[in-house]
Amino acid sequence: MELASKEKVHSYGGSGTALNPQHEVAEGPTDPECSRDAKYVLTLEEIANLAGDGGKPAETLMNVVALIAKRFGTDVCSAYLLEPDRANLVLAATLGLRRECVGSLRMAIHEGLAGLVAEQVRPVAVEHVKAHPRFKYFEESGEDDYQSFLGVPLIDRGVLQGVLVVQTLEARVYKENEIRMLTEAATQVASVVSVARTLDRFVAPVQERLWAVARNLWWSWDHDSSNLFLDLDPARWSELNHNPVSLLAEFPLAKLESRAAELVLHSRINYAYRRLEEYLEADRTWGARRAGVLRPRPVAYFSAEFGVHESLPVYSGGLGVLAGDHIKSASDLDIPLVGIGLFYGQGYFRQRLDKNGWQHEEYIETDVNQLPMEPAIGTNGRPVIVKIDTRSGSISARVWRLKVGRVDLLLLDSDVPGNAPEDRETASRLYGGDRRIRIRQELLLGVGGLRALKALGITPGVLHLNEGHCAFAVLEAVRSRMEEEGIGFDAAVSRVSREVVFTTHTPVPAGHDRFDAALMEEHLGPLRDSLGLTRETFMGLGRENPSTADETFCMTVLALRLSRRANAVSALHGEVSRAMWTGLSPGKPEDEVPIGHITNGVHVPSWLAPQMFRLYDRHLGTGWHQRSSEAKIWEGIENVDDGELWETHLNLKSRLLEFVRRRAVEQAERRSEPREMLERLDRVLTPDALTIGFARRFATYKRANLILTDIERLASMVNDPKRPVQFVFAGKAHPLDEPGKRVLQQIAELMRDPQFADKFVFVEDYDINVGRHFVQGVDVWLNNPRRPQEASGTSGQKVVLNGGLNLSVLDGWWAEAYDGMNGFAIGTGRTHTSVNVHDTRDGEDLLRALRDEVIPLYYQRDRDGLPRGWIKRMKRTIRTLGWRFNADRMVMDYTLNCYVPAAGGTSSNMRSAY
Repeated sequence: MELASKEKVHSYGGSGTALNPQHEVAEGPTDPECSRDAKYVLTLEEIANLAGDGGKPAETLMNVVALIAKRFGTDVCSAYLLEPDRANLVLAATLGLRRECVGSLRMAIHEGLAGLVAEQVRPVAVEHVKAHPRFKYFEESGEDDYQSFLGVPLIDRGVLQGVLVVQTLEARVYKENEIRMLTEAATQVASVVSVARTLDRFVAPVQERLWAVARNLWWSWDHDSSNLFLDLDPARWSELNHNPVSLLAEFPLAKLESRAAELVLHSRINYAYRRLEEYLEADRTWGARRAGVLRPRPVAYFSAEFGVHESLPVYSGGLGVLAGDHIKSASDLDIPLVGIGLFYGQGYFRQRLDKNGWQHEEYIETDVNQLPMEPAIGTNGRPVIVKIDTRSGSISARVWRLKVGRVDLLLLDSDVPGNAPEDRETASRLYGGDRRIRIRQELLLGVGGLRALKALGITPGVLHLNEGHCAFAVLEAVRSRMEEEGIGFDAAVSRVSREVVFTTHTPVPAGHDRFDAALMEEHLGPLRDSLGLTRETFMGLGRENPSTADETFCMTVLALRLSRRANAVSALHGEVSRAMWTGLSPGKPEDEVPIGHITNGVHVPSWLAPQMFRLYDRHLGTGWHQRSSEAKIWEGIENVDDGELWETHLNLKSRLLEFVRRRAVEQAERRSEPREMLERLDRVLTPDALTIGFARRFATYKRANLILTDIERLASMVNDPKRPVQFVFAGKAHPLDEPGKRVLQQIAELMRDPQFADKFVFVEDYDINVGRHFVQGVDVWLNNPRRPQEASGTSGQKVVLNGGLNLSVLDGWWAEAYDGMNGFAIGTGRTHTSVNVHDTRDGEDLLRALRDEVIPLYYQRDRDGLPRGWIKRMKRTIRTLGWRFNADRMVMDYTLNCYVPAAGGTSSNMRSAY
């Protein structure tokens, strides 16, 4: 197997040449040179002796490369180590190149042949280096005379550490057994390399520790750690969308040391690093006590999107943010869980409004080198590549691994060589494309995700499907069980389904993915064959009525049919879901349809403002956030001085208004607005006015324009000089949702209406960062979906943590949270069969609640200027809702009611015989 450029490779995946990533390289025939194979491999005893002789990792590494050069009969052997930014290699040890280059010769992984090895995580063999397009000449190295090159990756415990290279004076074609033996030698010495990277002179302690923190997304919910990056360069931190990998890549070692010394950061860096290590190594956790059965066979948590942080753009909205909060709480609780999703190279989309307020979409390619991702290394020591056969060809995907605290998040990426152009673009955009793109994404997520786990040696004890997009995973699990146990389809379904947990989020029939028979056969045909099912039987798995030939295949139906445990995401949503899917439980009354509910919650450390965190530290007790799901913890809020709570809230409100003004000016500059407009936007909004926030997806059922029901009454409210009201809006409409875009345009145009120009501001490009500012700073959170179409909603729960009050329709989570004194309700929860009547009535109720309840209570002040009644309601909402609607409680509920039983870990479960 020889390329035109004479490059020869082992069967490693990654973004390499046009080789089939699944192809295995055959070993060469036995010949005299092959008879000396054993001498090529370094033994562990030899490595130990070399380490003992050297005494230091750097010296050991020098001894190792000298021995390898001798064993392989090469003129040069060099070890290049990844620097902490994982974007550059540094020469760490060499025999044959100039010794003075050690520690100073550097190259980016996108340049040079050694960089090619690191970039593609596979061996690279070249007969004539100067003829190779990736050859880069380093004059100072003294490598002028060397012709051949063989490099292999150095991988320790599944993580790339560097590159091992041999070179010869003469042109040389490296045989397959030589490539294999050098690879084995690299495996033997990888641990020495790992020690050298962390303990010796190639990596400065400050730099290494900062990079260690940056490469685990734990920092994103640890305020002390994220503040380290902020303090290094506040302006760039903001410009880089709070991405520590991008930020540190701009700091050479000398500059970083200088900045750390200037700001006295060394002790803070060491503290953050130690806290991360302690967090990862802790063993007296809730999960260790309550979820031990999951340790050998963890939960596989599938989701089409994960909203962990704004710097990782693989989410669009509520579903993804919920998934991100779920895995972060699983990490905090130490629940053995692995997240599986897709890597969208262009993310969702960047939102831009024109001067008419119309939404335009921009797609920007994400640079994987700027994200804390590593190729996932399988049990065979190679980067994982999964392959899925369809009737029209196969689809392959590489697998990226990210650390989210204690949890691994695996993202499948179809942009790999060997895929057809269509397939390389399959996962480029989240929720982009037509039905064909959607089914290919879901095939990749479900079937590919389960195969990725297998390649990594992970056998899940529970499959948790976060919405129907993931349901093909169950079919792959059934196929695998049939193969492993030699059983039929029905028996395998019985065994697999007891391990499946399905969470549905969609209360609207049109919101569930459906595919026609032709698409199903094209993409799932090979899997259907292996399951031994006819086309009609297979289609019946996803039909509400299996015998109806013209019914399409519904992913939610498949998930409900093949899962033993299914849940909605609020109490009301549970009722709606049972009514929606009664047809799947013939003969059972609606109340007995087997769909329960676990109400969503939010990850407290991710959404709580640092200022509120410090206030809670003072009044809720040490370690309160580790017990935030306990109601008694929140009782301490009643002891907080009213003035202290109100002042903290006003500080957060001022921060929000500054953020909104800054973004409004930036947006106007981008549209080339006149100077007068920029000056006006720089002064919009006042901290003295009641500030109401609305930020969510601009789907029409969420009714962002409900506040416009009576425009004259609204104008009188916002322009009342004694009791003014102002609104901040954000949100995206789906690119294909024209009605949603028109609603968005209605809101955006208010910024140009003289009646509302200073009282309505729309912030473009809604993401986690915008949402964080909104939920931490508003006085009131407005939520007015058309009941009962909001499955749960979580944005209002984030507001609760920060002392804001909810003004909401009694839908989703608010229907079970509102007690009459911990916020405000729009209407009484009654609906109407006529949408027009329903919306008109809710619009009137909204304006009435504002006029009669919200505005008077906010402006009712005592002699100290404090709104005592409002503050009393703030305290009540924190005390009664903070413990109930957080993700720790949610994940505990899943663990005790779903995961542990599904994994067979319950000690008692007596069932009545009657």
